[in-house]
Amino acid sequence: MKRIISTENAPGAIGPYSQAVEIKGVLYISGQVPLNPSTGKIVNGGIKEQTEQVMKNIEGILEKAGYTFQDVVKSTCLLSDMSNFKAMNEVYGRYYAENPPARAAFAVKELPLNVLVEIETIAVK
Repeated sequence: MKRIISTENAPGAIGPYSQAVEIKGVLYISGQVPLNPSTGKIVNGGIKEQTEQVMKNIEGILEKAGYTFQDVVKSTCLLSDMSNFKAMNEVYGRYYAENPPARAAFAVKELPLNVLVEIETIAVK
């Protein structure tokens, strides 16, 4: 049976989806954008600040579901511009210093709310 995960430590869904869904020991976290859950606004700054907020949002969902970054097995990073890849990677890498998950990174034409980065995550217990 699937379990819907919802926390105030990450932004609420801006469409017809859940923050995360867990089924059979696998947690699927919807793409997180750099919205501060306290203010509902995009964080100030550039790609580093936006990536940091995205990772904090992912962390809030992982914690609510009883997972950690060590349980993450796959991430998909969407960037508005590949020129931001290196800076995004610097922040992202701090959260996965050892045994990082599999990952894909793509530049896309546009992201919701015109943000610079969106990251979706899969974790397994």
